[in-house]
Amino acid sequence: MRRRTRSLIGTIVMIAFVFVYAPLAMALADSRIAETPPLVQSVLYAVLGIAWIFPLMPLIRWMSRPDPEPTR
Repeated sequence: MRRRTRSLIGTIVMIAFVFVYAPLAMALADSRIAETPPLVQSVLYAVLGIAWIFPLMPLIRWMSRPDPEPTR
């Protein structure tokens, strides 16, 4: 599969993931985090803001692989 195709597929998967992750993170923040002290809120918001990248790192690595060399 060419890199361009992998990038297209990966972009669609990432957008779908963010459409699911964002409402879940907002619901968690609204229900549980709002009751914690401000310092804890800051840390938890930072964690929720960065946490989406860990499940997507394998996808990003897959998307950025170079194209295979053509065989003769």
